[in-house]
Amino acid sequence: MIANDITKLKYTACFCLGCLCSFSQDVVLLPSEKPKVVYKVWAEIYHGDTIASIWMPEILILADYSYKTKKQYEAWTRTKYNVKKVYPYAIIAAAKLKEYDLILSKLPSERAKKAYIKIIEKELKADFESDLKNLSMTQGKILLKLIDRETGSTSFDIVKHMRGSFQAFMWQSVARIFGSNMKTEYDPEGEDIMIERAIQLIEAGSF
Repeated sequence: MIANDITKLKYTACFCLGCLCSFSQDVVLLPSEKPKVVYKVWAEIYHGDTIASIWMPEILILADYSYKTKKQYEAWTRTKYNVKKVYPYAIIAAAKLKEYDLILSKLPSERAKKAYIKIIEKELKADFESDLKNLSMTQGKILLKLIDRETGSTSFDIVKHMRGSFQAFMWQSVARIFGSNMKTEYDPEGEDIMIERAIQLIEAGSF
């Protein structure tokens, strides 16, 4: 009799534990089972079913640029070299512009802003003038495009914002004489697809 009661008690306990496993989010250990790990994740309803929604980091799979002729190969090689040389300057330009905009927004008057812009110009010339003078025409053009890529603004817009429309017009005129265009916008899926592919390789540490 006692043995039968003990058996019934075991079945009752197992039944209760099974119910708890069905309705609880916590870990419930059944006899002779190993501990289980429970992960709480976002859920989405898809066609009436609730399914787990797990965010995964983006994985970028890159291949070398596809070229069919020797001319294309040479163009791709030159592009990689030029982008690798000027890309750091575009990153610095984006960081500097963000810093300058923050400071300018806190200055009390236009006079103070103009004085600060003169300080900026001196600092930039001291830090980068010699390096930028050594860039080739092609590298200079790529740099203008990459500044647009990194800041969301063309070089013309940046100069206009910092120095005014007249200064922007003057610098654009000079750039035009040397075959450049400060209003150049970045086109990663069209004209600048080689540049974009080179940047992706750099960011992935592939070269």
